[in-house]
Amino acid sequence: MEGSDYTEATIGIYERLKADGAAIGICLQAYLRRTPNDVHRLLPLKPAIRLVKGAYDEPASVAFRRRVEVDAAYQSLAVLMLPAAAAGDLRLGLGTHDVEMVERIADYARAQGMLLSCFEVQMLYGIRMREQRRLARSGYVVRDLIAYGEAWYAWYMRRLAERPANVLFALRQLVARG
Repeated sequence: MEGSDYTEATIGIYERLKADGAAIGICLQAYLRRTPNDVHRLLPLKPAIRLVKGAYDEPASVAFRRRVEVDAAYQSLAVLMLPAAAAGDLRLGLGTHDVEMVERIADYARAQGMLLSCFEVQMLYGIRMREQRRLARSGYVVRDLIAYGEAWYAWYMRRLAERPANVLFALRQLVARG
């Protein structure tokens, strides 16, 4: 999922492809104010959703701008989707390197009697590898995201450019190589 200008078109394409029986997923950005409605819209399709926080510099009218708001939106959306995921009606991927957030969501799931296997933790390959291994040893389903194809470099550069803090995060991970 790219910037908010593409959200509606992307969801529309996803709906059409799912109606044709395509085995595909979609990425939704928690910081967009519209995302709770998008989740409700997509749940009847038994979708595969990768939930990310969001990386683009969007206006406050479209997206939450403060980290505390984005984190609250992310956790709320994950909790909203967990019952469908636990019932097998949604493949839920938590696309974040925020391990504390993942653990809060997992605590909620367990408190509701859900298994950790009802969602996946999806992180970029090479980032927070120690945490990925620790989570996997603890019973989480952990998957790595690997950018590929002709546009992989441009995609990765957009992740860094849209949020300058990502540059420092990536550099720290390269140094830690864990």
